[in-house]
Amino acid sequence: MVRATAVAITVLVSLHASAPRSAEPAAARLEVSIREWELPSPGSLPHDPAVGPDGALWYTAQKANRIGRLDPATGRFTEYALPTPDSGPHGLTADRHGNIWYTANYAGRVGKLDPRTGRITEYRLPDSRAADPHTPAFDAHGVLWFTVQRGNLIGRLDPASGHVELREVPTRDALPYGIAIDREGTPFFCEFGTNKLARVDPRTLGMHEYELPPGARPRRLAIAQDGSIYYSDYARGRLGRLDPRTGQVREWASPGGAGARPYGIAVTPDGAVWYSESGVQPNTIVRFDPRKQSFARAAIPSGGGVVRNMAAAADGRLFIACSGENRVGVVAPLAPRPR
Repeated sequence: MVRATAVAITVLVSLHASAPRSAEPAAARLEVSIREWELPSPGSLPHDPAVGPDGALWYTAQKANRIGRLDPATGRFTEYALPTPDSGPHGLTADRHGNIWYTANYAGRVGKLDPRTGRITEYRLPDSRAADPHTPAFDAHGVLWFTVQRGNLIGRLDPASGHVELREVPTRDALPYGIAIDREGTPFFCEFGTNKLARVDPRTLGMHEYELPPGARPRRLAIAQDGSIYYSDYARGRLGRLDPRTGQVREWASPGGAGARPYGIAVTPDGAVWYSESGVQPNTIVRFDPRKQSFARAAIPSGGGVVRNMAAAADGRLFIACSGENRVGVVAPLAPRPR
């Protein structure tokens, strides 16, 4: 276990990352503060962030084979080395007890870190196809669901028993990617290898697929309070919304255009949809207001280096991992200026 304190860079951002072209939707100036910290392990490729129960920012350091914790109030880092060499920690999430769970993307395992003791428990997946567990998410019953991208599987792990169940996705080479659980306890996931989203019946593990417009490649998704599924269409530069009750899909062109490559996405408690455009330089943070159907965006000061995922805190802040810049960050909305 390694502890360090880093100096953060805080930038108030209120400018467009670049002037929108005429074919792109207009985007207002997004007034946010973006505070970034360089990680203590060089070249660690921070992949996914998560919000801890105490408000700490947790992250996977994929190349450094560590799980890290940042206290944004003090800038203090704590990193935990993983027991399996080169296990490739990828996605992570916190359970109700404060344990941090992660997917070991290179080693076919799911791991649990107890931050109080530093103890790490690993669960080997019981199928040779499940070599690359990808993104995890907990349901309200404390069951961990996860995607297995190239194995084309959806998994369920019961922490009480350690029992793991796996089911194959109906579409071949679907590349199941981002996953989230709705308020009813139903998992939804992206099929990045095709133009589909899917839901899982939590009792039977049966799956229902929703077809999106031709050419769509949904990579990450987030679920709004009303049950709408927002997804980042990485291939076509669009933000999409699926109504899972009707199957109706609506799309909006991202401000960065067809090559914007929307990636990490989250919904904050106020209902706003946030995501990052990884195909523009510097990468951006975009806020979409579903009520006004309007966009605002700002550049990430470090450049971003691809924000693969983001996590929304209860107070409306967003935690991001800037993979290529070896940084993590906190995005905080600023209060509106008086007129």
